[in-house]
Amino acid sequence: MAANTSLDEERPLLAGASPETSDENGPTPQPDHGRLEDDVLPEESILGRNIGWKSAYIIAISRVIGSGIFAVPGVILKSAGSVGLSLTLWIGGAVVVAAGLAVSLEYGCMLPRSGGDKVYLEFTYTRPRFLASTLVAVQAVLLGFTASNCVIFSQYTFFAFDAEPGDAWRKGLAVILLTVITVIHGVWYRAGIQIQNVLGWLKVGLVVFMVLSALYVVIFRPSHDGVEQPTASFGYDSWDSLWEGSDWSFGTIATSLFKVFYSYAGLTNLNNVLNEVKNPVRTLKSVSVAALVTACFLYLLANLAYFAVVPVEEIKQSGQLIAALFFERVFGPSVGRRILPLAVALSAAGNVMVVTFALARLNQEIARAGFLPFSRYLSSSKPFNAPLGGLLVHWLPSVLVIVIPPTNEVYSFILEVEGYPGQIYAFAIAVGLIWLRYKRPDLKRPFKAWMPAVFFRAFLCLALLAAPFFPPSDPNPDGLWYATYAVVGVGVIAFGVLYWLVWTVILPRLGGYRLEERQDVLDDGTTITVLARAPKAE
Repeated sequence: MAANTSLDEERPLLAGASPETSDENGPTPQPDHGRLEDDVLPEESILGRNIGWKSAYIIAISRVIGSGIFAVPGVILKSAGSVGLSLTLWIGGAVVVAAGLAVSLEYGCMLPRSGGDKVYLEFTYTRPRFLASTLVAVQAVLLGFTASNCVIFSQYTFFAFDAEPGDAWRKGLAVILLTVITVIHGVWYRAGIQIQNVLGWLKVGLVVFMVLSALYVVIFRPSHDGVEQPTASFGYDSWDSLWEGSDWSFGTIATSLFKVFYSYAGLTNLNNVLNEVKNPVRTLKSVSVAALVTACFLYLLANLAYFAVVPVEEIKQSGQLIAALFFERVFGPSVGRRILPLAVALSAAGNVMVVTFALARLNQEIARAGFLPFSRYLSSSKPFNAPLGGLLVHWLPSVLVIVIPPTNEVYSFILEVEGYPGQIYAFAIAVGLIWLRYKRPDLKRPFKAWMPAVFFRAFLCLALLAAPFFPPSDPNPDGLWYATYAVVGVGVIAFGVLYWLVWTVILPRLGGYRLEERQDVLDDGTTITVLARAPKAE
């Protein structure tokens, strides 16, 4: 019985062109659940399954521990106004993220293939035809960037060298980092995986080192020449002031939660590359839980470390440079201001590597399905046996987001504009999972999410979608309008719907044709779908 259960968990749900597949245990017949599964491309990658458990864990945790742990706490504290509310948002956000992770786990184990949300939405929402695929494609191209950690890399690098360059230099360094990483992943596939593994473990070690440093400071109270002795933001004598200055407005809490969700976003990063993961179902379940526990533990300890060493007002003024201020106060101007901020910059670079690695696969999946122009070229793994086309699709919008917005507001705006449309898709996926539970009970589910958690996730998504339109208690008159990011997010989705309407409905009616999906195989063995025009039947 145990052997049969294991086979069921490892057996892919999505049927390919052949009636059976082979694994290490021999031929495995594909389950017959109806024609819906046949609409999705085969789950095998021509790159092979090269990602083991350790690399999979790094892909998840290195995406989580990026700029979030070194930059977001200061931004959230500035918005929330108090240490108590800030910590509450981190803890509450972790609970919400756990509920969302359960939804992604059930989908990922049920549909173990690369693409993540793209696959889940296409599988669940087959009507209107092509709508889900078009929306995911527009979202991936327009908002699938990794600009925020490039910005953090630039800021911490210049901070370490005590330089204050203009916007052009800051943005230029961020673009250079993104370009170098794109070339590495596009030309040296295996080397890129090894580099991001090393940088991932460096990040975990850096956070642990930071927490131990804070503990040392609290106990021994060291002093350094030229730097005042660290002063705690809270303690037993200041518990009553823990909530002083809290901003409980609905809009402020929502924007802060979007930033928390961004910090945990990498927990589902592995879902985008499952075609290349060994034992994808078993690995996804164990890696996701391990990464969630690690992230929650490290984020809580990191926030406590900041608040134990740096005064609240200095944290609010530091913005994204909270980690640099922490290190400077603990280790002095030489080590603390120069060496350790460079380590944070490398940590941000590692995050850019894993995000680029995963989103390039998502872009390649979208191209394989025929929803990008020049899809034959963007789907191919030639000439370096790597998804160079998907990397280029990811590189372009990321560069634009780095270069166009003003530097002083670019980081927070990126976090918010990424988070808002994500809640729309999260709501659709949660509702879709509920629908599949009742309409498709025959589907193989190696992991089943707790249904109250799924309903809670769906309800919270609706609340967060409404929240940005409630004004904060203390709006910034010189900054962007408080709901700008929500309007941009809705605009992106509206553009996707309009594009779908013109491309798949209006033009075919005017031209007297219909879009027909045809399978094709590229020279490198990649299976793609070509959306061809076929005459309408009389």
